[in-house]
Amino acid sequence: MTQVHELMTRGVRSMAPGDSIALAAQTMEELDVGVLPVCDGKKLVGVVTDRDIAVRGVARGIPLQESPVKQIMSADLCWCYADDSVDDALGKMSEAQIRRLPVVDHDKRLVGMLSLGDVAAKGQTTTTGQPLGSISEPARPNRSGISAASGAAGGGESSSDAKR
Repeated sequence: MTQVHELMTRGVRSMAPGDSIALAAQTMEELDVGVLPVCDGKKLVGVVTDRDIAVRGVARGIPLQESPVKQIMSADLCWCYADDSVDDALGKMSEAQIRRLPVVDHDKRLVGMLSLGDVAAKGQTTTTGQPLGSISEPARPNRSGISAASGAAGGGESSSDAKR
């Protein structure tokens, strides 16, 4: 049985809770990643995603240069131990509908990240076939109301429709 530490990415860059949201976005751009673990010292305390920045930061008008990552990070996170089986980790990812999982030691210190790409790229494609489908279920956005942000493209009313 393959263990997480055999496939995970090591030497992962993390953010501190007090680092600015702008720094997190710049780091994501530099590393070409969409999620960064947030650590207080070496202990994992959360993750920040590009979606967190867009939805919890930009959309709410939070000043990105001055505001800390802890203001928008996800603190209620899913993680696994380095000695967990890959199948168990994939099960957690499937249940939580996530594609990347922070990996910690038994003192909850960050030691790496496990992504679906890590599993697939390192010869574990037979194990990921089924979980990939359950992790990547299609989004079902709430379309019950009309969003001012969506306009006609999102099913909202365009100004020409309003005049009719």
